[in-house]
Amino acid sequence: MPNYQAVLFDFFGTLTRSVQRGVAHLGTAELLGCSTDTLTEVLDRTYYERATGRLGDAEATLRWVCAQAGVHPSDHALRAAVASRHRAVRADTRLRADAAPVLAALRERGLRTGVISDCTHELPAFLPQLAVAPLLDVRVFSVQVGQCKPDPVLYLTACHRLGLTPGDCLYVGDGGSQELTGAERAGMAAVRLAAPDLSEHMVFNADKDWHGPMLGTLREVLSLVDTDAEMVGVA
Repeated sequence: MPNYQAVLFDFFGTLTRSVQRGVAHLGTAELLGCSTDTLTEVLDRTYYERATGRLGDAEATLRWVCAQAGVHPSDHALRAAVASRHRAVRADTRLRADAAPVLAALRERGLRTGVISDCTHELPAFLPQLAVAPLLDVRVFSVQVGQCKPDPVLYLTACHRLGLTPGDCLYVGDGGSQELTGAERAGMAAVRLAAPDLSEHMVFNADKDWHGPMLGTLREVLSLVDTDAEMVGVA
């Protein structure tokens, strides 16, 4: 068993509680001049196209979404909708109570920490304001890298920025975007967070064929790395 030097986390559903689109998204649809159902359908259908960042910045991406929805808002309305969507995604984001304490405890143990997230433009903009931000050594966002999980480039980018090999890293995620099999294929050990609230989590491309180890709470990561360190010491 490897002596981990870093623990890398998924963000939505892992460092945060389960995510569902909340009522704040109603305002975005109104500004764009379409129904919430129509906007939701387009957002769901185009998630990975948007999360690669290939459609341009937040404004260009939302304009493209509008075309998919068959609406053509004014420039003023579109800019207001971009700000509204930022607030809505931020409102959907609730850190787990143990997220910051677990990250702090890992760093106290001498481990590096990071986040690897499939996301659109909003997360890189507001993550610096969250309590976990100063506890992350590396942040890898699909919208900036240009690929989504399970593409190995996201995992290898994190390793490169940390100066580590994939074998040095443990990956923790809820299993969306086939992220766990992706981490293993990239050479990392992986563990699934299976917290009870995730039964209501919004998931795309779930990792249904992955049957590796599971954790019931984020705090159990600490026991896992402590056990790993003890086993290496015995060896």
